[in-house]
Amino acid sequence: MAEDPRLPLVLIGPMGAGKSRIGQRVAADWGVPFVDTDQRIVDRHGPIERIFADHGEPRFRELEREVVAEAFREHAVVSLGGGAVLDPATQADLADLPVVWLRVSPEAVASRLVGGTRPLLASGGLAEWRRIATEREPIYAALADLDIDTSRRSVARIVADITERFGGTR
Repeated sequence: MAEDPRLPLVLIGPMGAGKSRIGQRVAADWGVPFVDTDQRIVDRHGPIERIFADHGEPRFRELEREVVAEAFREHAVVSLGGGAVLDPATQADLADLPVVWLRVSPEAVASRLVGGTRPLLASGGLAEWRRIATEREPIYAALADLDIDTSRRSVARIVADITERFGGTR
């Protein structure tokens, strides 16, 4: 089977933007695997909030980088954790890959994050989400080949937009 120039297709964006949900649908539609790097970290090392509590964010970022580098070698749709793009090596890798930035408004994300256990939001809630999203926005924008606001669009429409943009050869 020939290599598919669309893959890996990488989804980036802030927490709550729908990267996992949309990534699963794109992968299913394209008939390829889906890799959620946060889930892979959990599967191998335990809950992310426990890694943060026991070892701190720097150790989490090391584990994240290992999983991300591995995922980029796979013939798959890959969803990155919101902060994975902070790593310079990840940024360099993304320069050669098709990247979709999924954006979401604070109003839309508020209901999506209710009851979550995300460690970077634990103390600051929506205000902390806004701070983190605003800080990372220039990085997301610089890396993205396509950006889509997921706030009020159906998953089916978002998947169709991604497929339309990356359905052919890169």
